[in-house]
Amino acid sequence: MFLKKVAAGVALSIAASAAMADGHAKCDIAEGRVSIVGNEFPAIQTVGAGAVACANDNVEVKTNLTADHQKINLAGMSTTPAEYTSAIVANSSIVALMNEDVVRPLDDLVEKYGQNLKKNQLITVNGQVMAVAFMANAQHLVYRADVLEKAGVAVPTTYEEMLAGAEKIKSMGLMENPLGGAYKAGWNLAQEFTNMYIGHDGEFFKAGSAEVTINNDKGIATLEMLKSLTAYMNPDYLTHDSNATSAEWKAGNVAMMNMWGSRVGPLQDPEGAADGVANTTKVAGPMTVAGGSTPATTLWWDGWTVSKNISDADASATFQALTAAIDPSILNEETSSQAVWLLDGYEPTDQAAGVFAAAQSGSVPYPMLPYQGLLHTALGAELPDFLTGKEDAAKTLADVEAAYAAAAKEQGFLK
Repeated sequence: MFLKKVAAGVALSIAASAAMADGHAKCDIAEGRVSIVGNEFPAIQTVGAGAVACANDNVEVKTNLTADHQKINLAGMSTTPAEYTSAIVANSSIVALMNEDVVRPLDDLVEKYGQNLKKNQLITVNGQVMAVAFMANAQHLVYRADVLEKAGVAVPTTYEEMLAGAEKIKSMGLMENPLGGAYKAGWNLAQEFTNMYIGHDGEFFKAGSAEVTINNDKGIATLEMLKSLTAYMNPDYLTHDSNATSAEWKAGNVAMMNMWGSRVGPLQDPEGAADGVANTTKVAGPMTVAGGSTPATTLWWDGWTVSKNISDADASATFQALTAAIDPSILNEETSSQAVWLLDGYEPTDQAAGVFAAAQSGSVPYPMLPYQGLLHTALGAELPDFLTGKEDAAKTLADVEAAYAAAAKEQGFLK
């Protein structure tokens, strides 16, 4: 198997020791070009800013942090020289880059410049370090304590309890659309299916094979639960990614949702929030579904890579700048709440409780298989047909399997 569950050790090995001083580590880079592409949430913005601080007369450092990073990182690393010298990635997104051989092993750079990196930060595949992780993440329950209290709803531990609570909140007239979720058609919706299918103890592929196997009772139950939840969401849920869902939350329109731990800090920030929202925003662990014991979520790490199609000088500059960017000295009152950092000196905050609960409750890492991304793409493209009533669940899942099989054959995973 190409990749195993390397995320488990990362998410469960979070350091907590004495805090370091504020600021960034000093950079002493002689020459090179650094160009970073990645997502745009606060923790990655902090890392990007730390790398930019390494720029000097002989070193250019720039970042492109955008929600569309997965649409542009592969193309931007496939040219010679690569447009991007590094992509900030997670469990799933590194697979596509490794499949196309656009990221380089980092062992020599770790030996030369990474003496202060911890073992649990080094993401090793087939004996080679391919990425350096700096944070752990997971989706889990976020809820409005005041709304649940008014409705007499206990904090849900299952999706069935969430549905019952949503119905009560709506019937009491407290909120029209009490549930939120990153259900945007494409990557986000596919991630929600992945979470829920894992919660149903579903298997994505036949054992030892790239042959997909989701068109079954568990797959149908997964789709039915997703559709049940959307009945309590904003009617435009298929356009809502994490940013749009967070905006709905801060506007005071949502009482419960499954959301990334890395988003909790901003949700609890009063700036831009409706009165009474930030201070009543609380977190709990991930929920289960259908009487199962496996949480309906996935464990993740975020980290950075170095492009293969660049000069040695640019590779060295990139590694040094990003190593400085994740030095423990970045930790302070503001940044500590942005993520569950895999850095010495990180002391878990209240915002980290949901991610810790995910790690401690038996949550599994996102499947890191070379063909999982093809399935993820097929899910994101085909699932809206079921949610909008164009197809039934079995037909939708059959379409997913057909779309996946075509892509997997094209790439040589299936004959």
